[in-house]
Formats: sequence, structure tokens, C-alpha cells
Amino acid sequence: MSRTFGAIIIGDEILSGKRHDKHFAKIAELLAARGLRLSWVEYLGDDRERLTATFRRTMAAGDVVFSCGGIGNTPDDQTRQAVAAALGVDLVLHPEGYEELKARFQGEEITDQRRLLVTFPRGVAIIPNPFNRIPGFMVNDHYFTPGFPQMAHPMIEWALDRFYREEFKPVAGRVEKAFLLTGPNAYESALLDLMEDIVARYPDLRLFSLPSIVGKERRHLELGVEGGPERVEQAMAEIRAEVEKREISWVWRT
Repeated sequence: MSRTFGAIIIGDEILSGKRHDKHFAKIAELLAARGLRLSWVEYLGDDRERLTATFRRTMAAGDVVFSCGGIGNTPDDQTRQAVAAALGVDLVLHPEGYEELKARFQGEEITDQRRLLVTFPRGVAIIPNPFNRIPGFMVNDHYFTPGFPQMAHPMIEWALDRFYREEFKPVAGRVEKAFLLTGPNAYESALLDLMEDIVARYPDLRLFSLPSIVGKERRHLELGVEGGPERVEQAMAEIRAEVEKREISWVWRT
């Protein structure tokens, strides 16, 4: 059974709107390139108690989680402390992380503030950072990276390719097709029985429905499937026959 992949994006600046999230779309893209899907995403502020409760829950669930943000050395960064609390361990200077830190600041003083950058929950392993050699850390299929996209995204890609290759699925050969449905019966609740039937008889396909509303008016319902070409054609033929039977207008989505 495939693993469940999730993302936690951390930072008061994201929730306040001062900065726009650049992680969600990129993590979804990295997974999709490997035939995987992002199942969930959570946005959290720099609140230690809430972060601790979240990490306890996600670690207990057994999900693979990519966490971005909150591992710097400023007072508002609370992620490392929250992970330690969730694990029930203390924070310690990571020996391998410290070697990376010394290589990064070669010839410069390693201050207490800099040591904090590689002070991690006891027992974790480090994630190499190709941007500036200041690592993140990983434990229990959770990967904790900086909030900077140019650092976080290569670190996430490294983790995927190193630890989850057996989860990768072929991307080539999969297609996606959809109809744009219009008319008084072209809404999701009126087509639930059709959707449920397609899902039951084509478990190898991914069905999706996306309503489009302009103002207060329904514009159309996009209904389609994604998967192997032959199976997609079969499912779309059945969907087409059923929507025509219900006198719902359709065009191919381009």
C-alpha cells in the first residue's frame, strides 16, 4: 500500500500574509514527477504547543511529512523545540551537523548562536543542505527543512530520491481527460451516483470533479479521470453516455 505524503508549512509571516507560500505547489510538483500525490497540507504559525501537538499526531499516523520553516536560530523559530517535545527528548548539538557548520563557517568563529543552527532533538539524523551546508534534520519519516525555498526544495527532493524510490510510480503513459458539463443538472450532488460508480469500477483511475462558479452563477462542472490511456477512454465513454442520458450538455476540456 502506498505511503501517505503530507506537508507542514510553518511561519507567522505566512499566516499574516506578509509572505506568500512557495512550498505547497513545489512539493506537489516534486511528488507528481515521481508518480506520487500530496495528500494533505497544513499551515501553522510559530506556536510551540500547537506544533508539538501536530507533530505527535502526524508521527503517530505514520505519514511521510515534509516540514518547511521554523528551524532557524531566532527566538520566533519553534520547530526544533516542538519536535523535541513531541519525541520526549532534549535538544543536543548534533555532531555531524556541527561538522557541516564548521565547513560552512571555515575560518570564522562558531558562536553559540551559530551552534543553535545544528542543535537538534536527540537521536535525529541530518538532511544535507546543498545551498549553504547548514543542515535540516529528519526523524520518523518527517523531514524538517528551512523556510527558504532554495534550500528546502533540494532537501526534500534528496529525501524522496534517497528513501522512497520504491514508492515511485511510472508517470509516462498516464493521461488525463475531462468534460466540461453545463446545464441545470451539471452539479456535483446530482452526479454523485455516477462518480461513485466510476470509482468503484475503475479503482486504478483517479476521478476528479471541479465546479466553476462566476459570481453567483455556475459556469460548468469539470469531470474527468486520470490513468492508463485505455482505461481512461473506457471510463470517459461511460461518463459521456450517462451525462447524455441525463440531458447534460458537454464539451471536451481543452
